[in-house]
Amino acid sequence: MMEGGIDWTIVGPALGAGLLILSTHVPLGQEVLKRGIIFIDLAIAQVAGLGVIAAHSMNWDPNGMQVQIAAVVAALVAALGLNWTERRWPQIQEPLIGILFILAATGGILLLAGNPHGGEHLKELLVGQILWSTWPSLLPVAILYAILLAGWFTMRSRLGALGFYMTFAIVVTASVQIVGIYLVFASLIIPALCTSRLRGGKRVIAGYGVGALSYFIGIVLSAWFDLPTGAIIVWAMAATAVACGLTLSKTVAVPAGVAAEAVSD
Repeated sequence: MMEGGIDWTIVGPALGAGLLILSTHVPLGQEVLKRGIIFIDLAIAQVAGLGVIAAHSMNWDPNGMQVQIAAVVAALVAALGLNWTERRWPQIQEPLIGILFILAATGGILLLAGNPHGGEHLKELLVGQILWSTWPSLLPVAILYAILLAGWFTMRSRLGALGFYMTFAIVVTASVQIVGIYLVFASLIIPALCTSRLRGGKRVIAGYGVGALSYFIGIVLSAWFDLPTGAIIVWAMAATAVACGLTLSKTVAVPAGVAAEAVSD
């Protein structure tokens, strides 16, 4: 448990990492709900994680560029594959995404089967190491996200399915190594879902608000009570989303037949 208040040298960069993740995950999460492919984030994140595990199994420098290349190449190949299956078999895209996820997850287990530290590697991929974030380590990700966000908000209508999948793969590859698979999924889906009654810019702003408050509460509770940071942030986000959803249900009226359309905005 933290004594003497909040240590901002730890909490500050961790909160900065969370806000950085939300900058891309809130708008992309709304697109995921619109497309009805809820588990694509889990699948792509798991494939990126498989790339990291494969690099580790070949004894590459865990902090080297080779690991990053392995992760992004794996994610981009998966994204290209999912774009192809969406065009060929759109009616079964969600089950195919689920199959990809389970193959990547079990593939990682197989690669780590002979590694005495395999359990630790899997835990890091699942729950992340957000409290180990530093401002210098976040700078390259911030630059990357700024470029991707600029492209997303200015050319979204022209990107098409392929552009979405490629953007999604690059974003998730970076975020999964900061916050882990669980928080990637939560940051994409929970803010988008609880604000589905809103539309346009209000929905994006509300999603950012829910996510930012959740990261702050979760990080502080984790620091105070020495709890796993990624896990407690997920629970904080779920609780915040419930409060947000209940508030919007009382203040925002959704005409019959418009609710589904609101989710797709």
